Amino acid sequence: MKRGRGAENRWAEEKAATKMMKTGLLFLLPFASLLAAVGRAQDLSANVTELAAKNMDFVMGLYREIASSNDDNIFISPLCVSSALAVLSAGAQGATRAQVLQGLGLTPLEQDGQLEWIPELFQKLQWAVSRSEALQLDQATALFVHQRVEVETAFSNLIKKFFGADVNKVDFANMQASKSAINDYVKSMTRGKVGDVVSTLDPQAMLMLVSAVFFQGNWELPFSSNSTQEERFLVNKYKVVQVPMMFKVDKYYLAYDPFVKVGVLKLPYQGGVAMLVLLPDKDVDYTSIDEALTTERFLGWIKKLKKIKLEVQLPRFSLEQSYSMKKVLPDLGITNLFESTADLSGVSKEPALKLSEMLHKAAIDVKETGTMAAANTETQFSMLATPPRLTINRPFLFVIYHEATSMPLFIGRVIDPTKK
Repeated sequence: MKRGRGAENRWAEEKAATKMMKTGLLFLLPFASLLAAVGRAQDLSANVTELAAKNMDFVMGLYREIASSNDDNIFISPLCVSSALAVLSAGAQGATRAQVLQGLGLTPLEQDGQLEWIPELFQKLQWAVSRSEALQLDQATALFVHQRVEVETAFSNLIKKFFGADVNKVDFANMQASKSAINDYVKSMTRGKVGDVVSTLDPQAMLMLVSAVFFQGNWELPFSSNSTQEERFLVNKYKVVQVPMMFKVDKYYLAYDPFVKVGVLKLPYQGGVAMLVLLPDKDVDYTSIDEALTTERFLGWIKKLKKIKLEVQLPRFSLEQSYSMKKVLPDLGITNLFESTADLSGVSKEPALKLSEMLHKAAIDVKETGTMAAANTETQFSMLATPPRLTINRPFLFVIYHEATSMPLFIGRVIDPTKK
């Protein structure tokens, strides 16, 4: 197979091109009740997109906050973190609830007297994302409470109904037993795909929130394992590693941002989800892309994509990363949950109950086809015009997003693809 010329030439063309592109009444009749139900379903559908739009600033801020104090590989599920916070907000009251919703950007979606409205929107979004059998999305969301804490039945029923979240009792003073219970729960819910979430515990803890997720998808344009070969990946100017580099020639969507100096490649999965690969120019440090990842730019990159014939080389990699949200969320304006002034009276009537810790862990496998054995099919192109080649052989970012709503489901950064 003949491979094409250096790919970033295409982005040079893109750089040049950018210079030229600048209810109500209450009805008691059965038919009216049916209409009301239909109307609510339509409202939910419309508001799922609004939920994604309102939540996106939090999503991008969460990534930037983690990236600002981290020089290694990164992988998070902002949707998972947002959903977990929404779980807790369902039992929070007063200023505590208001602060969580404000931090998530969801205050405008609040509806007086409708505690289930935002949970229902998250449920609809989760359904929209996970309904395709081509996507493997194994999740675990749970509250772990001290065995003496009595959790309100209405709260536990609500979070089970809308988030599939569980409430489990543990004795935090018995650290080993508690760690085993939490880690075993996560392994069970993710079918063993996510390893230990917790390594240490506060024996004085009363309430802990845990979220974990594993993702693997089938590419719409699968790579062929026959074309994968060991190649160099430039971790930094002092370190080079050998990685399995996947290869595919097909029609892809590509863009270039001359202001940030980053190339953007869209790799679609089956099931309405896509990966956006962000590759900085050779003379650009990846940290500048971290800082530039905002809602406005992300949406702008998607709009700018143009389809071209392209040779793509992408490293095969797996990531598994854990984070303490207690260390991250205060810088995003969510503090009250962790303080003695927290009002979690909707969760339990236990006096002075606060969130002791919130842990998040996410894992992903990126390989030739995803969940199935490698296919040996290739799209055939005339070799009269050899396509440009894009080789992802230095640190890059990626965003896996739901195409219908543009909601980022996962955000990652690969510095060294040989490490998790």
